[in-house]
This record gives sequence, C-alpha cells and structure tokens, in this order.
Amino acid sequence: MKNTPSLVRLACYMSNASMAAVACISPLLFVTFHNLYGISYALLGSLVLINFCTQLCIDLIFSFCSHRFNIQLTVRIMPVLTVLGLAVYGILPPLFPKQAYIFLVLGTVIFSAAAGLAEVLISPVIAALPSDDPERDMSRAHSVYAWGVAVVVLLSTLYLQLFGRENWHILVLFWTCIPLTAFLLFLCAPIPPLYTQKSSADTANLFKNPILVLCVACIFLGGASEGTMTQWCSSFLEVALGIPKVWGDVLGVAAFAVMLGLGRTLYARFGKHISRCLLLGFLGACVCYLAAALSPNAIVGLIACICTGFCVSMLWPGTLIYTTQITPQAGVAVYALLAAGGDLGSSIAPQLMGSITDGVAAGNLPSIFAGDVSPEQAGFKTGMLIAAVFPLLGAGIVALLRKRTSVFQQHR
Repeated sequence: MKNTPSLVRLACYMSNASMAAVACISPLLFVTFHNLYGISYALLGSLVLINFCTQLCIDLIFSFCSHRFNIQLTVRIMPVLTVLGLAVYGILPPLFPKQAYIFLVLGTVIFSAAAGLAEVLISPVIAALPSDDPERDMSRAHSVYAWGVAVVVLLSTLYLQLFGRENWHILVLFWTCIPLTAFLLFLCAPIPPLYTQKSSADTANLFKNPILVLCVACIFLGGASEGTMTQWCSSFLEVALGIPKVWGDVLGVAAFAVMLGLGRTLYARFGKHISRCLLLGFLGACVCYLAAALSPNAIVGLIACICTGFCVSMLWPGTLIYTTQITPQAGVAVYALLAAGGDLGSSIAPQLMGSITDGVAAGNLPSIFAGDVSPEQAGFKTGMLIAAVFPLLGAGIVALLRKRTSVFQQHR
C-alpha cells in the first residue's frame, strides 16, 4: 500500500499525543482528588514519581533486553495499555472511593508503562520509515507531544470549569479516544522492522563509543533544561514574580507547551542545521534562566519563562536526530538509552531545584538574593539561577560534539 508509511506515521503521532494526555492528567486533578477522596498532596505528588520511575524502568529494560521482545507486537500493544491504564484510573476510584488511591496508582503504573514504551519505540519507528526528510519527520513527531500538552491542559481546564470537578472521570475516559485511534491505525499498516542488539553484552559495548556517551549526556542536559522549567514555571511565576495563580497556571504550562510545539514545528518546516540549533537552543535557555532569576521586573521574568519553551524545544528531538546521523543503524537499545538519559535529567534537575528552593527558604543555604526579597522568593530565584548551569553545560557538550564529529561539521 502506497499510504502505509503515512498510516504508521500518523499512528506514531497519535501515540505521542497519548503520552501528552497521561503526562498532564494527574497534576490537573490533584486538587480534585484531594477534595473528593481526602488524599494528601504528598501521596498525590508521588503519582508523578511513580510515572517517572515506571518510564525509566521501561527505558532500562529495553536498553539491555530489547532483543527479547517482539517489537512489532509491542508497538501494537502499547496503545492498548494506555487505554487500560486510563480506564482503571477513571472508572475504579469513583466505584471504590475508599480505595481510590490504590486504583490511581495502578492506573498510573499501567499507562506510564505504555508511555515508556512509546518513548523508546516511536522514534525508531519514525526513523525506519522511508522519507525525503527524516529530520522533519522526527521533529514533527515530537512537536505533536508539545501541542498535545497544550490542548490537553486547555480542554481539560475548560471541561472541569463547565461540568464540575466531580465529573473528572468522564474527562479521563474521553482521552482514551487518542490511544484507541493509534491502535486502530497500527492495525491497518505493517510496522517496519527495527534493529535490536543481539545480546545485553552488545548493548554494554555501546558505552565504549565516546560519541554515544556524549549524546546521552546531551539529552540528559536537554531533559534537565526542559523539565526544570516545565515543572517549576507555574510556581515560580506565582511565588517569585507575584503573578496570580490562574495566570501562572495558564502561562506556566500551556504557553510553555505552545512555544515548545512552535519550535519543533518550525524546525520541521525550515530546519536543517541541527548542530547549530542545539548549540543556540542551549545558550538561549541559559540566557532565559538567568533573565528569569535575575530580572527585578515581573514581565521580563514572565517572558523569559515562556521563551525557554522555544529554546529547549529541539534539545531532546535534536539529540535523537543527531544520533541517527552518526549511527544510521541505531537500534532500539540506543533509543532506549537516550530516553533513559532524558528521563533522568527531567527528574534530577527539578528535584535539585526544589531542594535548593527549600534550603534557601529555610535559611540553610546562602543566596545572593537574601534581604532583597522574602526567603521563599529568594529560594525560587536561587534555584532558577543554579538551573542555568544545565543548559550551559549542554552548550559545552554540543561544542565538543561539533569538534569530534564530521556530521556536525557538514551542517555548519
């Protein structure tokens, strides 16, 4: 069938949109679960940690054991797991309110496993499809995730306002339409064969390639640069800059995601020089973090936070694009290693900022902002200032890669 690659590509796009839905749904419903079921915020916050840990486990399993899986079958099962996870998450807590948290955890584990599979498998499927412009297709696939976050946040917020938070479960079930569509599309077209390592020892040998190690470091720092602002932007705008919470929520999540999607969409349309894009993205993100932390003007800080989304937009997919350029036979294990690196950066960096913010606010850590603002504001500003180190280090890694590889040289 002539349209087979297009169907598979569309199924991959829908799978990335599913990842956006499962990534956003818990934080959007924290207050609802707290009010309806009396679940503490500490336990609710652990749902995000469970999400991350599950995805990281999937990344590591596929890093060393991808040769043991039927990849084509796994890709087709992936959206089914997303549907199952959302169904458990949305149906069982209202039926058994006293055990609501148990079912929220169970649903989170299931759809997070599906998200981890998507993170590992969608990029190599996209790369394996015949294309006139592979870079465009990879960037477009990742832009779908960013646009998906914006759409899910806005539509979910609107639904909860119009129909009431007590009907949250209908919203969750509504989002199952995305993975269901992906499943049907995957059934309609054959999935291209993907290269996997023959043994775990072969995967271990990948670490002997210094360029690949640098790529993992690059995506770690890219994930750190993106994840820190994603998780802390809303709180930073509210506490450190004094912007009302409702605007902080909208601008901190939706506007950031829009800029993330815009950057990836523009690269898919016009981009060619991925090394230059990575270098400028890291440097731009560093400037944005510094501006957000150091500017005394709330409007400047707000603009810096939003513009960070544009600067970091290509750091994760750009590293994947670069890796496929230097290792054309990159298999599932390579993509899994990169996904693990990105997930680790997306977790460690926000946690570090949170620890720094608490430490400064409690007076246990020094701050250059002490005395000028409240302790909590000083904590957030200090955390944001130190977070600028991640994109700065990323720029250094990219500069080193440009010197070490001919691929970067030919794209200057």
